[in-house]
Amino acid sequence: MIAQLPHDKMPPARPEGVLQLQRLFRKAADLNLDKADLKRFEEFVDHRVYRLLIRAEADAKAGGDVLIEPWHLPITAGLQECIEQFRKLDETIELAPILDRLAHRPPLQFTYSDEAEAMLPDVVGGLGVAVARAMKLVEPDLKNPQTRHWELASRMFDLLL
Repeated sequence: MIAQLPHDKMPPARPEGVLQLQRLFRKAADLNLDKADLKRFEEFVDHRVYRLLIRAEADAKAGGDVLIEPWHLPITAGLQECIEQFRKLDETIELAPILDRLAHRPPLQFTYSDEAEAMLPDVVGGLGVAVARAMKLVEPDLKNPQTRHWELASRMFDLLL
């Protein structure tokens, strides 16, 4: 189970996280991000990963399982393709910051297996590819996403995930 951390104990964003995110968005959709986008991206993926875990928990519960396993995560075909594209980009996302941020969410009743936990960086990377490409679909000439682009992407993904 993820330990709960107070909001003021949140680890600071690391500079290498900004560089990784910038490379990811540049490779995925030729978008240029700044440091403010790191916070927007973290909020975006934290919300979506938590929602995926809530659905996975419901699926595990319905199946009589006691752990959230990888097959419980409701990964759509499109998100799976983005996860595969993320893997091909040869970028990495660290697991510890994901878990630290999830600790600020209401705790789940079930914990997740080591295999499900190990999938989280790829899921986050896939979500990064997906949101970058979604922004580019909506505004093909976009180079530097602004708050309004993140808000629109959030509304679109809320409809789908």
